[in-house]
This record gives sequence, structure tokens and C-alpha cells, in this order.
Amino acid sequence: MPGNLTIRQARLVLPDRVVTGDLIVEDGVIAHIGPHVERSVGEEINGAGLTVLPGLIDPQVHFRDPGLTWKEDLASGSRAAAAGGVTSFLEMPNTDPTTTSITALHEKLAIAAEKSVVHYGFFIGATGSNTSDLISAERTCGVKIFMGASTGALLVSERDRLEEIFARVDKVIAVHAEDEARLRERRPMYADSTNPADHPKLRDVETALNATKLAVELAQKYGRRLHILHVSSAEEADFLASIPRDRITAETCPQYLFLAAEDAYARLGTRAQCNPPIRSQRHQDAIWKHLLAGDFDCLATDHAPHTAEEKAKGYPKAPSGLPGVEWTLPLMMDQVAKGRISLKQIAKWTAEGPARTYDIPRKGRLEVGYDGDLVLVDAAATRTVEDGNVFTKCGWSPYAGMSLTGWPVMTVVLGRPVFRDGEIQEGIRGRELTFSH
Repeated sequence: MPGNLTIRQARLVLPDRVVTGDLIVEDGVIAHIGPHVERSVGEEINGAGLTVLPGLIDPQVHFRDPGLTWKEDLASGSRAAAAGGVTSFLEMPNTDPTTTSITALHEKLAIAAEKSVVHYGFFIGATGSNTSDLISAERTCGVKIFMGASTGALLVSERDRLEEIFARVDKVIAVHAEDEARLRERRPMYADSTNPADHPKLRDVETALNATKLAVELAQKYGRRLHILHVSSAEEADFLASIPRDRITAETCPQYLFLAAEDAYARLGTRAQCNPPIRSQRHQDAIWKHLLAGDFDCLATDHAPHTAEEKAKGYPKAPSGLPGVEWTLPLMMDQVAKGRISLKQIAKWTAEGPARTYDIPRKGRLEVGYDGDLVLVDAAATRTVEDGNVFTKCGWSPYAGMSLTGWPVMTVVLGRPVFRDGEIQEGIRGRELTFSH
């Protein structure tokens, strides 16, 4: 049930400015914001020295997929999200076609209602033959298409099938853009490689750019809403910045902002292996340039928490994907501490942007009338990321060893603290997200 909360004299990151003042959440909704609000409801928190941002919305996570062997589920994944200041997530199928039906979508919603400590929404995955489900599905944030990097029924790479989906499905279409035909051509070149540093050579820039251009072409042809997932290369970012973007959005991920091929594969081995791959410093620099220029609509983690044992299988047998949902906020707050970005930019990329991209009403802003989903941050706290000291069940972090300044100390869902001083508060449950498109 919604809660009541009063926060006094905190630094509040509003949509247009950062101010010091009071914020009141009443019955789960932000009721008052001001320099000093006379009335008080619920628990009163002294916010002196703390920064309040809208709760993060992670628009791409993989928390539950029966076809994979990782240990994460909607309970543990949502707890990891809450620990990272995330109050809402959008989860998508990965490789198992049994998770793409309307029945499976409703099953996930029912499990989330029972287990998720933050708000939740789910994609429905496109297969080679489920157009009717894609058209009729309700209670979903959009359609996920794997143009490459998947297997079996979830791989949709033929032009005729892609045309059919874009022509007939009037939902947000989120695309994993890798050119499967080019991947098949290149796999024999690296068939004998055991070096994870070859991963970005196999899945080269053209593999991503070709698929991104095709998705954009089809979206423009049929007037569809298109979202390009996890942009990893300079060339993709340059291309997306050069086209009309009224119905086309794009995201990037922290791994492409903070990890670079020059040292990531030598240091992390297959723990750095993900699709699309972590690329060179040139690409990282370009992704930052475009992020700062406003060319990305949001940040997502593509949280895929394979276990250390799975990752230890070596290249190329180790599965691709890495955990991330707990560290987006500390990584970005550390950039605020370094003077590279602003608090308003964090709120835009991690909260307002995802809410706008997927038409999630009353989320993503500290504003009267919006839901009381907040994260309180100690901007002066410095901690070193450590393997093992994590909420995700995989037990490790690709950012281990990094010293970051600015950590969440409380995550609030509809006025109720769900994460507080390093611990999950039991008995809190999030709600199913609604979408106005």
C-alpha cells in the first residue's frame, strides 16, 4: 500500500533546477515541494547532506528467463535494483521462446506482483511467427526484436519477417541491432579463438550499424515507434544523431561508458563479454560525446547476471552478459563529483528519459502529482565496488575495484522506503507499470 513520508532540507533534483527544501509524499504521491513545508506526514527524514533524485527506471534488464541457468529471479533482481536506487524496471525475454507468449507475459506479471519490491513492466518477444500475439498483447511496454545475437525462435533476421512486424505492430519496437547474416559470415574467422578480446572483432561495428540502419529504415517506412537498444559504437551514435528522431529513440549502457577493450578483456576476461561487445576507447569517447550532446534518450543496464561459474567456461563458451543494475547511479554520481556531468542530467537519462520513451505516466520526475518514487543519495560517500558485496545473485561486478563517490542510502517506492542503509525492508511490493501508448 502507498505510504507517507516527509523529507526536510535535502538537495532536490527537480526537472528544471536543483534546490534545497522539503518534499512530502502523501498516499504514495508527491504532494508538496517547497523551501519549507509547514505540514508533515508519516516519517520525517532529516535530508541535510542528502540529495534526492527521482527513482531510476532501468528500461532493459533480464531478471527471469527459464531457458537460462543464471540464478537471478524477479525477487533477487528487484532487490538488486532497489539497492541501486532503481524504483522501476522493464524486463525482456532473452533466448527462450517459451517466454514470448501472452500467457508467459501474464505469468511474469503474476510472479512480479508477488515478489518484486519495485515497480515492473515486461516486453513481449518477437519470434518467427507470433504476429497475432504481438498485435493483441496488452499490459506490455513494447515488442523486443533480436535481429542478431539470439538463438532459435527469438532470432528475427529475415527482412520479410521484420517488414511484417513493422507493418502490422503498433507498439514501441525495441531492437537488439546486430546483423545476423554478417555474424554468420564472420564466425568461421574466429572459430578457433579462445581470447575474449576477439569478441568485438567478431561482432564488429558494421554488424551493429547494418542492423541499426535497417531498423531505422523500416520504422521510417511504416511510421513506427522504434527504440535502439544498447548502442555501443561511435558509428551507430553518429548515424542516429544525423537522422530525424521524432519517433526513434536510443539508449546506451554504463559498460560502454566506463569499460574499454584496451584493458577490460585482459582484466576481466569473459566477465567483460556481452552483446553488443565492449569496444575500444575511441567508441567510449564517442558514446560520452553523444550522451552529453543529448543524442541518447536514456541509460539502461542490460543487466544479465550470469554466474562466475558460467563465466569461467572461457571464450567463446561463456555466455554473454554482465550484471549492472546496482551501479548505474554510483557510476554517474561519481562523474558529478568529478565535475563531468550534472545532477539534472542523471535525472534526465535515468528517470525522465525512460518514462518518456515508454510513455510511463507519473514516473521519472520530482514534481507534485507524480508518484513518490525517490532515491536519497549521500553524494559525499566514497566506496569501492567489491565482488560478493552485492545483491544480485551472480555475486560479482564488472566494476569491482572502482572507487566511486555518491551512493544511494534510501530507495523509496510510493512513499515507502524499500532499501535503507544497506538493507532491503521486508514487506514492500512494487506495482505493475502502466503505459499510455
